[in-house]
Amino acid sequence: MTRSSWWRSAAWPEPDGNEYRNGVVLVEARFSPLHTLQTLFSIEAEFGRRRAQKNAARTLDLDLIAHGRTLMEQPELVIPHPRAHERLFVMGPLAEIAPAWRHPRLGLTSRQLADQASVGLDARPVS
Repeated sequence: MTRSSWWRSAAWPEPDGNEYRNGVVLVEARFSPLHTLQTLFSIEAEFGRRRAQKNAARTLDLDLIAHGRTLMEQPELVIPHPRAHERLFVMGPLAEIAPAWRHPRLGLTSRQLADQASVGLDARPVS
């Protein structure tokens, strides 16, 4: 397992909320993408996350960004994450620990995607 440092950014999509902390962890998953996602949801629930409405305030938000080179489009899961490449608060931490990682659809590295990000541009490592 490899993990990034914590990054801070304004709440998103509503920047009036509490500041966010973001990070990325690379793990070797022996489960299917859907099983991995269900495991992440279980961890969120242990921390009090309730999925009542989209983009509601939450105690923890765990996203499955990619699963190897898998490409998947199902109602319950799209891999790679359909908007992660736009978000500096995702690509910045990923580039920190895996700058050569290539987006399975776009072919760009995490470093390139961080440089091109259009969302969360205030994201910075916590000092």
